[in-house]
Amino acid sequence: MSGHSKWANIKHKKARSDEKKGKEFTKIAKEITIAVRTGGGGDPEANSKLKLAVQKAKAINMPNDNISRAIKKGTGDAGSDMIEEILYEGYAPAGIAVMLEIATDNRNRTASEVRHLFSKHNGNLGETGCVSWMFSRSGVISINKEELNMDEEELMLKALELGADDVRDEDDVFDIITSPDIFMEVKEAIEKDNIPIEDADIVMLPENTVEINEEDTAAKIIKLIDLLEDHDDVQNVYTNMSIPDEIVEKLS
Repeated sequence: MSGHSKWANIKHKKARSDEKKGKEFTKIAKEITIAVRTGGGGDPEANSKLKLAVQKAKAINMPNDNISRAIKKGTGDAGSDMIEEILYEGYAPAGIAVMLEIATDNRNRTASEVRHLFSKHNGNLGETGCVSWMFSRSGVISINKEELNMDEEELMLKALELGADDVRDEDDVFDIITSPDIFMEVKEAIEKDNIPIEDADIVMLPENTVEINEEDTAAKIIKLIDLLEDHDDVQNVYTNMSIPDEIVEKLS
């Protein structure tokens, strides 16, 4: 859910190659290991961060053996290099803000490689705090409109009763926005009510978006985002970019 943008949603619907799936498994395994170390141990029922990571792993059909190995690495049973979580901030072409969630065992190597990607593609890696003020960490639960058996007002009332901050109409889905603290609680309550969830995660949401109306500029930004997402140490990429539908269709 890279920025939870229309472009990201389109990309997620494309068929994944074996190589892409392998990268996804690696990144989710890192997320599971970090969740064990920072979220409170290897029991998903007692560690909501781990529970979410395991749910994401199962959603992409990650084998149970891979999940178990990642948990063991987190508890220290399997031995592993220490993985650090870092936030990188920078700018893509046209001044688009970029936030990167990094998981690395070599901070210097990752910084050098990410800086090179930015520089090569008309962006730049910035200092800590240069764009983070433009984003807020939020839970996002996406509900497919076609599968929903209630109207938007009913969904809004239910979500707000559960403590959600907002419900947003985003083309083919309704996005329920929550604070990270109650994200899992709201998600599980919605699941108990048999409301079909298309996607759910804790992400960095931009406070405001910048619309890119030039196809060439949009293509350059997307190229950089694709390369950053493909980097082994980059867990997630978030931007404040918005692209009009007609340009999205040309680029997809």
